[in-house]
Amino acid sequence: MKNKRSSGHAILGASVALGFVAGAPLSHAESTRVIEEVLVTARKQSETLQDVPFSIAAMTEGKLQQSGATDLESMANNVAGISIQNLGPGQSQVAIRGISAGQIVRDQPGVKEQVGVYMDESVISMSLFTPDLDFYDINRVEVLRGPQGTLFGSGSLSGTIRYITNQPDFEAQSGSLQLGGETVKDGSEGGNVKGHWNVPLSDTVALRAVGYYQQYAGYIDARQPDGSVKQDVNEGNREGLRLAMTFKPSEALTITPKIVYQSIEMDGFNREDQYNILANPYTDPGSRAPVTLGEYEQFTQLQEKFEDDFTLFDLTVNYDLSDSLTLTSVTSYTDRDVLVLRDATTLNASIVGGSYGEAEPIYTLDAPLYDTTTAEVTTQELRLSSAGDSALQWVGGVFYSDVRRDYAQSLLVTGFEASGPVHSDLSGSTAGARAKTDELYFSEVPYKLEQFAVFGELSYDFSDKTTVIVGARWFDYEETRELTFDGIYTASVIDKKGKVSSDGVSPRVMVRHDLNDDVMINAQVSQGFRLGGINDPLNAPLCSPTDLTTFGGNDTWDDEKLTNYEVGAKSTLFGGAATLNVSAFYSDIKDLQATVVAGSCSSRLVYNVPKAHSQGFEMELFSRPLDNLEFGLSGSYVQAELDSEVTSTTGGVTSVVGGIRDGNELPTAPGFQLAATATYYFPIVDAWEGYFTATYQNIGARYTQIADQENGGQGSATLFPGVGGPLSQSTYEYDRELPAYQIVNLRLGAKTDQWNTALFINNAADEKAILSLDTERDGRGRVAYHVNQPRTIGLSARYDF
Repeated sequence: MKNKRSSGHAILGASVALGFVAGAPLSHAESTRVIEEVLVTARKQSETLQDVPFSIAAMTEGKLQQSGATDLESMANNVAGISIQNLGPGQSQVAIRGISAGQIVRDQPGVKEQVGVYMDESVISMSLFTPDLDFYDINRVEVLRGPQGTLFGSGSLSGTIRYITNQPDFEAQSGSLQLGGETVKDGSEGGNVKGHWNVPLSDTVALRAVGYYQQYAGYIDARQPDGSVKQDVNEGNREGLRLAMTFKPSEALTITPKIVYQSIEMDGFNREDQYNILANPYTDPGSRAPVTLGEYEQFTQLQEKFEDDFTLFDLTVNYDLSDSLTLTSVTSYTDRDVLVLRDATTLNASIVGGSYGEAEPIYTLDAPLYDTTTAEVTTQELRLSSAGDSALQWVGGVFYSDVRRDYAQSLLVTGFEASGPVHSDLSGSTAGARAKTDELYFSEVPYKLEQFAVFGELSYDFSDKTTVIVGARWFDYEETRELTFDGIYTASVIDKKGKVSSDGVSPRVMVRHDLNDDVMINAQVSQGFRLGGINDPLNAPLCSPTDLTTFGGNDTWDDEKLTNYEVGAKSTLFGGAATLNVSAFYSDIKDLQATVVAGSCSSRLVYNVPKAHSQGFEMELFSRPLDNLEFGLSGSYVQAELDSEVTSTTGGVTSVVGGIRDGNELPTAPGFQLAATATYYFPIVDAWEGYFTATYQNIGARYTQIADQENGGQGSATLFPGVGGPLSQSTYEYDRELPAYQIVNLRLGAKTDQWNTALFINNAADEKAILSLDTERDGRGRVAYHVNQPRTIGLSARYDF
């Protein structure tokens, strides 16, 4: 521990030195090539990006259009310190500064998010199902690095992401229309139509409407049991509407109701199977025909599906009580319905055919697994904030949220009971107290989470150069749920009540000092938290005796707490033609919530890891070295590790549980990230200006789960004789480490004040990036990887009026 902390302090010191060097006086004439000044509201008040006294990035609408980013995942690769783990459409997970304990899977509804996601003032994040909202007519996306528990609460342990929409404008009627189309190498075609319309209805009422439709191209093929192939099974679409209206009955009062609706429907997942128990080259030809799957190919027996209907209603009211005092009320209601339909035939085959040795007609029965999530979230925030030029500025308020979330799973294997399984564990009636006939697994888990918080932050200018900010958030929450599990694959639990609760305080102290008009240095100590929860019971009938002992008795997990130490510097260079921001941090994590795959049980549990840490630095440079050239460079390096371990003793033998070993890396986030973008402008004819934009993204190696790095990152899956492999080969070896990858995107366009047309090539080098590892029953049923989209060529045209 001592050496690790020393290295963290060394990084902090290096960053401070870099900040001073960046701000050293430069002898040059002031340039007119000024970088755009970006206003943000990261501290519940409007200020420039360069004035925020902690590490923050902002992608403006112009930058989003320039890079072709249309959603969170395509944006994140251009921002230092943030990483997205792709688990399929609409199921991405966000990590900031490497603070992650691994993939949150579909059947872990009690796990809370580590990064909070907001639409304007309303929280919309949900663990696993981060809303994949379209960025059209978004003013900017703010990425607040480090714990934001003081102002944003539980879900912002490692940071916060905020989508800031364009507000209704009273000045004039305006709008836009965008059309686009694309084709994917060895895949299908996609396209989009998007638009917005802003209209002042009177001197006191303005309306802004946004609509969009996106057709996703497919590029994954699915081999079928009869040998045929379904092409491009991961096609889908996204459609949405955003409607906001601003009422301004007086200069002091502004009322803005907003409705956001989005629906996503996907016909499959971006999964490439490496090994499938029902389709692999290792099968004994005497029992099943060997099958070799190719690139961008998977094996399925039935069509998979993902559906997500998202609706947000919110109401923001701002009232200026005086010239120096503003009252803000934010009321929101979110309704969410998510369906994940997976082909679990491979999982079922590994149990029925592999573990129990039943005949092929039984273990190849279609086994659709339905995961359904419905959620209703109501929040209310009421806050007072100061205004004006006083040396003392402050914001304070109260927050209340009520979350109702119902989660259910159903594995219905029609005809299973009638097929006559022989093994005593599988034969007889399959119906239970709640499970229907042939419903081999059933769960129903309703949640209720209530949270109340009081927060405040005070800023005082001790001089023209030095400002101190002090803040804190007191929180109190209670979560209750009822567990119902039934079916032959699990121990029957009916309406078992569970409850966890917590309260505490998350403080933050920041210091800002201006060395001169162009250089600001800052430092802070801040805390964040993530609420604890209740584990599901083990699928005891599937557990080996050893696994039942190892993983049993872990009923709940505690709050996760993080203390962050950070220093940074923000510099404006060459008379405003460049900005350079650097920061370094050390985060001490207590009771890290780590997901563990419970061996043969086909269950997942959350364990608390007593100690872990993350340390590193971020750098962002934006410049306009020539009148017709813009350049941006952002990078981050993170070293995140466990500092303790969790063990279990069975039969006198002590072993590490789930790879939770001192020194192992925190997963999902790469150690090194780099993004570079350059845009060159050139005249064409009359009012038309051409531009060429190139972006380069380098994402380092990483793991999906903590346990993946055990045994040097090499995985081993059991091959069952007669089902997944011959008697002569008992295991399938595979690599659990996700290798580094590099992506190049190119965009050639022409624009006027009204038109913007472009030819783009995304993933120009056709790099196949491995985004996450996907296994069924710890590899016994399937070993697969989620992969990115191959080279994509397209056209887009936008008209503003």
